[in-house]
Amino acid sequence: MKFLDQAKIYMRSGNGGPGSVSFRREAHVPFGGPDGGDGGRGGDVVALAVNGLNTLIDYRYQQHFKADSGRPGAGRDRSGASGKDVTLRLPIGTQILSDDQQTVLADLTYEGQSIILAKGGIGGKGNAFFKSSTNRAPRKSQPGEAGQEMWVWLRLKLIADAGLLGMPNAGKSTFFKRGICGPPENCRLSLYHASSQPWCCWDRWQRICDGRYPRVDRRRA
Repeated sequence: MKFLDQAKIYMRSGNGGPGSVSFRREAHVPFGGPDGGDGGRGGDVVALAVNGLNTLIDYRYQQHFKADSGRPGAGRDRSGASGKDVTLRLPIGTQILSDDQQTVLADLTYEGQSIILAKGGIGGKGNAFFKSSTNRAPRKSQPGEAGQEMWVWLRLKLIADAGLLGMPNAGKSTFFKRGICGPPENCRLSLYHASSQPWCCWDRWQRICDGRYPRVDRRRA
């Protein structure tokens, strides 16, 4: 799996469906009146923090995400169906920034956190909504509200609790061994330096702290 900590994507929520202009036409009902239904709501674009992801590589090959628009209303007071939402499954620790990378729109900090980034448009009202005692046969309806669209940046925060910086042969490994498991001759841990996959280093550090790192032969330590 390749590692990617930054990506730029385009998102657009769905438009609201237009309302309907319709009148009840039925035998033996001389004054049926208006029965145009409302349009459906447009779909949202939602960011969801999930566990088990540690890279944004999926958003390198697919950058456009568009939610469905709401369906138009119909006669017999039938409302249009709402559009389906689009869910962006992101790793925990992802920041969502505006196109200029200056404004933080969202910060996903825990599993299951859900934030609506682009809200879908509201469906328009049908002519049944506008009937009144003075206007028995309205012939107007509302168009659906337009959805939102934007370009955003996804940035994965890579933050460690502690770090060791120093020149080569400055004693970083020796300090690590002594700080984790005492004298070097008692250390049974393999050291993993900086690599192109930093989550591997973090996973092994967590195992060290939890005491779950597998035992190996002392002679090979």
